[in-house]
Amino acid sequence: MTKTVLSDYLGDGVQKISLNRPHRLNAIVPELLEDLIAALDEANRDSKVGAIVLTGEGRAFCAGDDLKDFNTQATDEADTRAYIERIQDVTRAIMLGERPVIGAIRGWAAGGGLEWVINCDFAIAAEGTRFFFPEIALGVFVTGGVTELLPRLVGLARAREMILLGEKFDAVEARSWGLIRDVVDDAALLPAAIDLARRLAALPRERVADLRRILARPARAGLEAAMEQETAATVKGFLDPETARRVSQFR
Repeated sequence: MTKTVLSDYLGDGVQKISLNRPHRLNAIVPELLEDLIAALDEANRDSKVGAIVLTGEGRAFCAGDDLKDFNTQATDEADTRAYIERIQDVTRAIMLGERPVIGAIRGWAAGGGLEWVINCDFAIAAEGTRFFFPEIALGVFVTGGVTELLPRLVGLARAREMILLGEKFDAVEARSWGLIRDVVDDAALLPAAIDLARRLAALPRERVADLRRILARPARAGLEAAMEQETAATVKGFLDPETARRVSQFR
């Protein structure tokens, strides 16, 4: 893969995919989206791969959209919509692919990064990990199907609070709300995620794929409808001059 995403086969059916923009806390840019989708699609097609570990290089998982590049992302409606659709395609690749995905999360998981945590089959976080949704405060909108998925996980009231108020929360809170599976110290993060991936990869591949497909089926129509509306709201937000003002202050 190219430099924004690293993809390594670890043996025992486990593929590790790492976001690789550590100098920007693995913030999202178009190149990273293309590389991540390609890496996920390749792993899903590879017969030797039974499970995927998704993580980030450096001290963060993903800090969300790279606001340094906001002016190039919010150009016209067609280009902005295409960019947001690729963000949604990452969710499709994680949730609707053949292989289960285990998130190994450290540092910051904000905005799109938190959305990808929610998309994973399982997520394990290092102590000290921090999460939040900054989108509404910036004038944009959440993606990743979280308007459909998050209320199912944490309840409508807490989902509304998390998205609207955008308050930061830690890994212990995330575990208590059902967003992640476990909290471990930083040194144990990758070993714990890889161990879980090996357990999943050792299971019959077709039965795992069948279960993921069946569990996703009732939610799929709702997920696609939610992502369509999220995309429309996000595009509108990106093109709003007030958003540009808020982003310039946030940066």
